[in-house]
Amino acid sequence: MSTELRRLRNYIDGEFRDAADGRTTEVVNPATGEAYATAPLSGEADVDAAMAAAAAAFPAWRDTTPAERQKALLKIADAFEERAEELVAAEVENTGKPTGLTRSEEIPPMVDQIRFFAGAARMLEGRSAGEYMEGLTSIVRREPIGVCAQVAPWNYPMMMAVWKFAPALAAGNTVVLKPSDTTPASTVLIADIIGSILPKGVFNVVCGDRDTGRAMVEHPTPAMASITGSVRAGMSVAESASKDLKRVHLELGGKAPVVVFEDTDIDNAVQGISEAGFFNAGQDCTAATRVLVHESVHDAFVSALAKAAEDTKTGQPDDEDVAYGPLNNPNQLKQVAGFIERLPAHAKVEAGGHRVGDKGYFYAATVVSGLKQDDEIIQNEVFGPVITVQSFTDEDQAVEWANGVDYALASSVWTKDHSRAMRMSKRLDFGCVWINTHIPLAAEMPHGGFKKSGYGKDLSAYGFEDYTRVKHVMTSLDA
Repeated sequence: MSTELRRLRNYIDGEFRDAADGRTTEVVNPATGEAYATAPLSGEADVDAAMAAAAAAFPAWRDTTPAERQKALLKIADAFEERAEELVAAEVENTGKPTGLTRSEEIPPMVDQIRFFAGAARMLEGRSAGEYMEGLTSIVRREPIGVCAQVAPWNYPMMMAVWKFAPALAAGNTVVLKPSDTTPASTVLIADIIGSILPKGVFNVVCGDRDTGRAMVEHPTPAMASITGSVRAGMSVAESASKDLKRVHLELGGKAPVVVFEDTDIDNAVQGISEAGFFNAGQDCTAATRVLVHESVHDAFVSALAKAAEDTKTGQPDDEDVAYGPLNNPNQLKQVAGFIERLPAHAKVEAGGHRVGDKGYFYAATVVSGLKQDDEIIQNEVFGPVITVQSFTDEDQAVEWANGVDYALASSVWTKDHSRAMRMSKRLDFGCVWINTHIPLAAEMPHGGFKKSGYGKDLSAYGFEDYTRVKHVMTSLDA
């Protein structure tokens, strides 16, 4: 007997709606491989309606005081806390993540980030007025940009939605947000929560596939397009947005180098690196995926890391002993497995390297050694629970190899030598450099990379300012 699928709907202009033409797509739980819901496969008519609603709501929301926007965001944060179990359940169904880890590792930072941007709404930095020409006073205004088209990824559907809407709303913009077609459930729930707090049209959710996202970016209404996703998707967005000169905010892929020097505490480093590499099945653009370890401690490190991988368990969301859940979809499972299947002869799989079970999209924690700098698995983002290890001889070689990829989002250095750590933090060409840790994020600190990892910042006052524009106002003192 078949089970009836839950029906998810778009949220446009303060109400839930089906796609205008009635099209839907099935949503699959990656822990089971079975469909649990349908979601709208939105087309141009749905995007038009959402953009019209956001545009109509913008003048009034723009003109609210920072205090009013702060109050609204604080209410949203409180509501997230009150409905945390609903959010966790939706996200677990979305992603197959462990329930306990989703509750402890995602809800608190999300709530904190919303509250941070609520405070930021009242703390926009401005320069004092001054006379830079005789008889004329200049002031600088920071203003919201307008309607923001935002596309969130499938690896952290809830949290990335927060990273999108919180700074945009705090700055006085209105939002049309599209979740990934594989993970819309928690975003639709967020719309239900926010809908009772914000005026209609300020926050809209449109479900759909890449064609829906393309229609949003190409639409003439948004003044800004923001995406977290692959390099390919980011390049497509930048190209589309260039046609009418939209502002673009891109947080794309990563290939984080983890540089381990001979003086580090190996046990401590292995624990931190394995946790940061395998968390969320390695589906994190900042994951500790690419280890460079000094030749003098290489063998000991690889042995310890392989043991850590073997001890790292994946499984169903309700299993309290699992460290991570499944890969998000069958294409992602195929991609990760493909990297291992295509390994060159000189590479060695030290642990893992295989699918786990035949239900859902689980993959074993994997360690690969013996790799060279130009190997495919070193140069390209795997986005799975796979950590590679290379052996380096000196600091210069470590820097050359660490920087020798197209990505430049995050990195880490593991050493007891403070001077070396400071030199490395200067020389590493990445948006973030952690020292003797990897992956912690603070709402007050910027997140974003260089090169093909994109541009613009999430979190922090820098991320908030990305959702504003600067206007010069000059007045005559003689009028």
